[in-house]
Amino acid sequence: MTGLVSSAAPSSSGRYPSGRELLEAMGLASRQTEQRMEALLPTPARYIGRVQEAARYAVFAGGKRLRPFLVKSSSALFGVSEDNWLQAAAAVEMVHTYSLVHDDLPCMDDDTLRRGKPTTHVQFDEATALLAGDALLTLAFEVLSQPAAHADAGVRCALIAKLAQAGGTLGMIGGQMMDMEAPNSDFGYDEILTLQKLKTGALFEFCCEAGPILGGASEAERALLRDYAADFGLVFQISDDLIDATGDAGKAGKTVGKDEAQGKATLISLLGLDAARAKVVELAEQAAARLDGFGPAADSLRGLPFMLIDRES
Repeated sequence: MTGLVSSAAPSSSGRYPSGRELLEAMGLASRQTEQRMEALLPTPARYIGRVQEAARYAVFAGGKRLRPFLVKSSSALFGVSEDNWLQAAAAVEMVHTYSLVHDDLPCMDDDTLRRGKPTTHVQFDEATALLAGDALLTLAFEVLSQPAAHADAGVRCALIAKLAQAGGTLGMIGGQMMDMEAPNSDFGYDEILTLQKLKTGALFEFCCEAGPILGGASEAERALLRDYAADFGLVFQISDDLIDATGDAGKAGKTVGKDEAQGKATLISLLGLDAARAKVVELAEQAAARLDGFGPAADSLRGLPFMLIDRES
């Protein structure tokens, strides 16, 4: 959980939770989610144990577990049970981890460091890492299909459909494809925003909509949280790009300087560092304002974008 700033801006209810309070809340959500994933991931067994071990290595390699925290926080607005939100949180974290395993492969970003540890294909081998990512992706949908996700099969189907959309060609995979094409394309501001909303924002959107889906909220309430997620995703991505441009690999827990070296399109490359920093503050304020109608219950969500600004990992 290191690397996040420890302050937050004032909210409409008087204050956001302090940085320390948010870190503690995120730590609790992380531990809860990891306990659920420990129960859901298969124990390595004889002939197929290597791929199961690799999947566990990737999942339990660390990380802030922002996505589970967003699932928990959005669920809290609608009285969703712990059992339900934990199942959704585990599923999205599995999808997120699969995407990292595949992104790090030699045929993609060719990274050797993730969360301060050797990437999965370095720790094991390329073929095993590929299969481990596949295993995590497919397990995520099995997890959402189980009654623990929700007693109503229709709600479970809605979650599955939303996660499939977020992870597919109209979401994360589409964004990754754009990212690969970027060095050979003349991407402007709109194209970069689309890339980042797909590659990073789509899974955040699932997380923020999981709560209202599980809680039977109105479409208007879902739309507010979708808009919040879109802003939040851009805050996350721009701050991530700032780490890549100016950060330290030891603090970041991953390789830095890749974007410029690979000619990738980012708002930093388009706007410059100062304008990108100003944009990320503007987006954080806009994200917080989206939730005014939810009152103090949404203060954790309001404070979270500000914690991402100037983070180091």
